[in-house]
Amino acid sequence: MNSAKDIWDRVLEMLKADLTSTAIDTWFNDCTAIDVSDNKLVLSTPTSFKKGIIESRYAPIIKSILFEIFSGDFDVVVLTDNEAEIYSRPKTENDDSIYDVFTFEHFVVGKSNNMAHAAAKAVAEGNTRQYNPLFIYGNSGLGKTHLLHAIRLRVRERHPEYNIVYVKGDDFITELIAAISTGKTLAFKEKYRHADLFLMDDVQFIAGKEQTQEEFFHTFNALYEFNKQIVFTSDRPPSEISRLEDRLKTRFESGLIVDIQPPDYETRMAIIRNKATQLGTIIEDDISDYIAKNITANVRQIEGAVKKLKAYQDLMGEKLTITDVAKILEDFYRDSIEAPTPDLIIEETAKFYNLSVDDLKGQSRTRNIANARQIAMYIIRRLTNFALVEIGDIFNGRDHSTVLSSIRKVEDSISDNKEFSQTIKDIISNINSKN
Repeated sequence: MNSAKDIWDRVLEMLKADLTSTAIDTWFNDCTAIDVSDNKLVLSTPTSFKKGIIESRYAPIIKSILFEIFSGDFDVVVLTDNEAEIYSRPKTENDDSIYDVFTFEHFVVGKSNNMAHAAAKAVAEGNTRQYNPLFIYGNSGLGKTHLLHAIRLRVRERHPEYNIVYVKGDDFITELIAAISTGKTLAFKEKYRHADLFLMDDVQFIAGKEQTQEEFFHTFNALYEFNKQIVFTSDRPPSEISRLEDRLKTRFESGLIVDIQPPDYETRMAIIRNKATQLGTIIEDDISDYIAKNITANVRQIEGAVKKLKAYQDLMGEKLTITDVAKILEDFYRDSIEAPTPDLIIEETAKFYNLSVDDLKGQSRTRNIANARQIAMYIIRRLTNFALVEIGDIFNGRDHSTVLSSIRKVEDSISDNKEFSQTIKDIISNINSKN
């Protein structure tokens, strides 16, 4: 069983034990494996909508199955067909061409993001060193990652000799842990401290990780002292990232902080037209208006709706009416507001406290584990429709009275402790960013 297809076929068989046939048919009937290498399985699915669902809901299950097959950690990467085509092209070392569509030209500028766009462009074109670091924050799906890669691409055009390093916050943590466990910390430090341009997406994930923050502090200082440009994105400003060390907060705040807000109606209409042009299709004004009025908070969802309508037109060859569009996007709207799964809540709560999922579901009564377990129970109760008995079952059959007691303890702490209340908000924000 060496090919990506063979591995994926095995995974699908094992998925049937955990998922309904409807879920398998809906999300994986046209999903294919295109590569397996470096402990990573790369999948391709036709639309960004399906990509998002597979990433948020099913990737953890797939990873656990891959661990069972190979007795080792495997990552899962999900690409749209367009991204898969780019991925399959011959690559050079450190090639990031999968993100080459994230250019300044493809970024739709409006009142909600014009400051962030202008700052990112100024940094990319070397017009100022005053914006160092540049810190861009806003909710998920508004274009922060797009701007980060637009900077990367523009700098690469102007300075092909530059060493450009891009990393996600949680990947930085994973790399550091691997480097420590294998005795390769020197190589890790050299990779990040010799960058000419350093870009970190979702920097909030390093908060609360003591050793990671220590290493990151020295990395930041090394880059800053040599006048290397640093750019961060986050779902909140530095002042609101709880458990982020003060010395890092002050460094993040020493440059320029800009935010991205949800797009207004005019910007949403422009995004729809822009995406339709990229896809080589035309969306009628009344349909664009319908999308813009019904999807208001997330650029990624707007683009996903346009892609889904184009796919329908290509397959069916019919002119769309508003009634058609409402029906086609019905599931899309429902899924966009669906509650996170208990597994995701437990996973993100465990990650926040540097614990494992098994710790939270296990029998340990040590204080830090018990507190994290109670918080996970509280968030599941708050964000889902699960009953107390069902929540108890998730945590290895705990009694419903135990669950209720845990939830009440968290509620009492929230009302009495502002810092603890902010911690709960941070965990929920992390969960929502992955949902």
